[in-house]
Amino acid sequence: MTNDSTVTVYSTEQVKRARIAVAAVFTVHGAVTGSFATRVPWIQDHAGVSAGQLGLALAFPAIGASIAMPLAGRISHRFGARTALRGLLTLWTLALILPALAPNLLTLCAALFVYGATAGMSDVAMNALGVEVENRLDKSIMSGLHGMWSVGALIGSAAGTVAAHTATDARTHHLAAALVLTALGLIACRNVLDLQSHPDEEPPPRFTLPPKSALIIGAVGFCAVFAEGASLDWSAVYLRDVLDSSDGLAAASTTAFALMMAVARIAGDRIVDRFGAVRTVRSGGVMATAGGLLVVFSPSPAAAMCGFGLLGLGVAVVVPLAFAAAGRSGPNPSQAIAGVATITYTSGLIAPSAIGSLAEATSLVVSFGVVTVLAFGLVLGAGVLRSADRKVAGSAVGEGTTTKSAAGS
Repeated sequence: MTNDSTVTVYSTEQVKRARIAVAAVFTVHGAVTGSFATRVPWIQDHAGVSAGQLGLALAFPAIGASIAMPLAGRISHRFGARTALRGLLTLWTLALILPALAPNLLTLCAALFVYGATAGMSDVAMNALGVEVENRLDKSIMSGLHGMWSVGALIGSAAGTVAAHTATDARTHHLAAALVLTALGLIACRNVLDLQSHPDEEPPPRFTLPPKSALIIGAVGFCAVFAEGASLDWSAVYLRDVLDSSDGLAAASTTAFALMMAVARIAGDRIVDRFGAVRTVRSGGVMATAGGLLVVFSPSPAAAMCGFGLLGLGVAVVVPLAFAAAGRSGPNPSQAIAGVATITYTSGLIAPSAIGSLAEATSLVVSFGVVTVLAFGLVLGAGVLRSADRKVAGSAVGEGTTTKSAAGS
């Protein structure tokens, strides 16, 4: 067995094109989520489930993702990063079709299990390639990439708002969206980095315990992603059921949330460079808390929409900064990043289920009171992201080429 690693050489222009390609992949991934989120009320009615049953069904994406996410690294190891991403992203875009087809709770749970499994695997694959491009460019791009995910969620939710407003059947809407997004995803994947592992390299482990530093950082990410997941999947239901708004206006609340997420993430790299990670997250926590309070005590749908917008603005940059902090938190950056990713991603997937279960036992207003408390946790815990203020570590791109081990991706 040799210790040599497969070395891939890319020109500066190739890496720049790869950055654009990965950004497009993030956009497609977000568009699937936005398309689904705006039609949750329709799916709930079609399946004939209560708020508590919907919450139970929305736990199955978390189950599917938890089981499937560790497989993404092994798939990339075997087939290469580009081929793996192409296949996993295609499975994710096509999985959008399934939930709207479910006629009852059992089939909805099965559909959402597949939905979550494909979401998790494609998410791991695209973030790994995003980190690789960031390292080769030697500058921060992850907030911008996550901003493009939010742009995709905005586009998907905007289309979903139109579909809901025109009373379009969600099965027709999601079939059309899935076909379009699959085609766009395949085109985007053509220019991502085609990284290959060394033939003698051991495949990634199926499961490893994250280090303690990742758990602390992940706790902050958990608060942000919980608020994000709850707002994406329940904002439309909140306006419809609590404030008696129309389906079109209810869907628009998801669009408002996604818009603020997109704006904050796209501007995030510059804001963090100017004010630092800790101050940025702490200020965001204040805004998110104010937004949560506005939702809980909202006298009208318009005020609640403003509250959801503030929530999106406040939590937007936390996850990219959590990844950055994890990568500099100890001697094993990959393990720390994987641990934070698992915690934050699982948070987003269990949030809708937890909100539904709590709403069934109490009310949606109480559920978003819990979201507000977690948002305030960002104010208290922002200090653990201090290491994200340091300069991004990575290999610089020279005038002509960049060289880095593909085995470590």
